[in-house]
Amino acid sequence: MALQDKDRIFKNVYGFQDWGLEGARARGAWDGTKALIEKGQDWIITEMKNSGLRGRGGAGFPTGLKWSFMPKSDPRPSYLVINADESEPGSCKDREIMRHDPHLLIEGALLASFAMRAHACYTYVRGEFIREREQLQAAVDQAYAAKLIGKNNIHGWDFDFYIHHGAGAYICGEETALLESLEGKKGQPRLKPPFPANAGLYGAPTTVNNVESIAVVGDILRRGAAWFAGIGKPNNTGTKLFQISGHVEKPCVVEEEMGIPLRELLERHAGGVRGGWDNLLAVIPGGSSMPLLPADICQDLTLDFDTLSKLKSGMGTAAVIVMDKSTDVIAAIRRIAYFYKHESCGQCTPCREGCGWMWRVLQRMERGDAEKREIDLLFDVTKQVEGHTICALGDAAAWPVQGLIRHFRPVMEERIERHQAALKQAAE
Repeated sequence: MALQDKDRIFKNVYGFQDWGLEGARARGAWDGTKALIEKGQDWIITEMKNSGLRGRGGAGFPTGLKWSFMPKSDPRPSYLVINADESEPGSCKDREIMRHDPHLLIEGALLASFAMRAHACYTYVRGEFIREREQLQAAVDQAYAAKLIGKNNIHGWDFDFYIHHGAGAYICGEETALLESLEGKKGQPRLKPPFPANAGLYGAPTTVNNVESIAVVGDILRRGAAWFAGIGKPNNTGTKLFQISGHVEKPCVVEEEMGIPLRELLERHAGGVRGGWDNLLAVIPGGSSMPLLPADICQDLTLDFDTLSKLKSGMGTAAVIVMDKSTDVIAAIRRIAYFYKHESCGQCTPCREGCGWMWRVLQRMERGDAEKREIDLLFDVTKQVEGHTICALGDAAAWPVQGLIRHFRPVMEERIERHQAALKQAAE
């Protein structure tokens, strides 16, 4: 079952129509926003809980539940922070929202901020997204000019929308490092607790949400929680932007329902795997930090949080990276390991030392210049990094290596054997 056009939220994901206020209104944005606000904060949070929306930034935490953690009566101001630091390799959906449907994000931010009693929202945009930031800023200016946001706006809830530009650090996509960076400090993750809902931006109650999680809020509230909950699978509801890259005929970003079979997604929207389905080697289902899955598992795979976590992988941002049989899978994971080594903030020893160590060992394994016993040693070290750091970057570095060893151990062993045989032959 494919997503029907009437159920699409992002109707301008390819930018064929007007991205501005008039175009957004023609597609249904800013329709009855005041009436939604008049229903009250508790109603909005209840609707969000009932919709079953799970965070679209990678962790999949229930959005309505997250909002309900915000204090109801607190002398400090509350803040909504939108995470637009889309730096996961393979992920490219938030930029399409900011470029082509920015008003969905601004309206969603107003509704979410009202629900959490916040009068200000900060959007942290990735350093490399220059045109995206300009487009979002232009849309914000339109919303201010039309009195949709700002002081004394037509919705009766004072609300300011600020855009902050990062400098391209992957670690600033982690919510507490993002808050540090927003405050003008070095982008390093904070220890939790305290959680942001208690002490976040400037020490005040804060909720950090992904761009896509906020951009769908207006449609969910207008069309009802039951509509959104009726799409997809139980506990994995709604529509999702999938980003398909790698060895497919037509790489693309497409909105589909949660739980769509991987093969159907690739063949319907991306022209299928390069060289046909039988040429598939492996798929990374959710951006570079998620463990890869080999072709035999991909045959009947559905893309949702629960299915993928049972397979020791994850939905992540739904950035599907396809590898065909021309891929040197050890080289691919070695390249990912180098990325995490480069992006580690260096605060925690397991990550600071472990990421570089894993990369160096994988460099040797790519050549076959290793011993077979080192495969177990490498797996053991990933377990010492995973779960022993302040933020999830340590996990993100360890998981791809674990996936490689779990599913492609024979490839690694065969390469070591071949290298040793070549050395022996050269010696003789």
